[in-house]
Amino acid sequence: MAASTIPLSEILELAINPCPVEPDAAYPILGVYGFARGPIARPPVRGSEISATTLYKVKKGQLVYSRLKAFEGAYTVVPPELDGYFTSNEFPAFDVDPDRADHRYLQWLFRQPSVWRAIAVGSKGIGARRERVHPDQVLSYQIDLPALDEQRRIVKKLDRVASLVEDRRRAIEATEHETQALLLKAFQRAIDGAPLRPMAEIAPLVRRPIEINPDASYPELGVRSFGRGTFHKPDLLGAELSWQKLFLVQQGDLVFSNIKAWEGAFAVASPEDHGRVGSHRYLTCVPIIELATAEFIWFYLQTSEGLGKVQSASRGSADRNRTLGQGALEAITVPTPTIRRQHWFDRLQAKAREARAIRASTAKDVETLIPAMLHEIFEVRTKAA
Repeated sequence: MAASTIPLSEILELAINPCPVEPDAAYPILGVYGFARGPIARPPVRGSEISATTLYKVKKGQLVYSRLKAFEGAYTVVPPELDGYFTSNEFPAFDVDPDRADHRYLQWLFRQPSVWRAIAVGSKGIGARRERVHPDQVLSYQIDLPALDEQRRIVKKLDRVASLVEDRRRAIEATEHETQALLLKAFQRAIDGAPLRPMAEIAPLVRRPIEINPDASYPELGVRSFGRGTFHKPDLLGAELSWQKLFLVQQGDLVFSNIKAWEGAFAVASPEDHGRVGSHRYLTCVPIIELATAEFIWFYLQTSEGLGKVQSASRGSADRNRTLGQGALEAITVPTPTIRRQHWFDRLQAKAREARAIRASTAKDVETLIPAMLHEIFEVRTKAA
């Protein structure tokens, strides 16, 4: 049977199941993640702790969305385990006509950004983050609806591929954990019996202040938290720099964000980072080549023991105010085996990075599979209808 193009109002009906909030009752709350990442199951809340006087009960198989976050894909179908959860009036729910549509088909349909954007056109609000999507906008959206048997065939195909993608993701994650565990064992072997020496002796702080030219631009460098490396910021214009001080970064520097070092925001500057600048918030240490390597020091400081030392050296009363001072940084002690042993471990790190890059590329290819299939099944099908 050929597919037909219909408004969603032919297969969806707004479901309103209001429940007065009782002070002594407990209400498990359902939310919706953005970007089609599914439902949020929140723990039960006592009625006395809820400001609203009415909540709305949802049931399995209903389509639910967030009025405020619909533009970024906050749509989901209620799974069986969340049957009977509650939402506020900001989360409209729809019953799905089981004689014409499979709710699992709609779940896959609403994983497409093109659908979110099309429905959100004409939303009312102030700015993108304030736009609310009305239920009528959802109900008026036109979709290509094949026969039920075809919908189920499509769902089965997508579910099977999604399961394979998830298996692959878990395998990549497990391999990454195993690689990291092996590196840690090798590191412990490398530092066995090695003396502890302060950063001031093996990788002292080096500052290279730049004299700012109003007519020049300066490529800025940033460092991500949790050991995720450097990133490049937009160029700074000299004419717009009044009080800021800039410092040159060179390849091989250990670069620390003095306000985020406590959460692993330090990295080794790569060849692509050479010649960029950092603000006064970035501290650069240069290893003495006969005593230490940047990669070896970085690895140690990212371990739980090393990061604990960085955190202890970062003073402040709250996380956002924790600052790593220059003297405190240079006082941090690092195990320092022979330079030969450090080079041996760095070669292992390099091999691990190569393998990680291959896995990351594979993971990226895998992640694009589902969007490509959704495009092929839904958007191409619609154009052909």
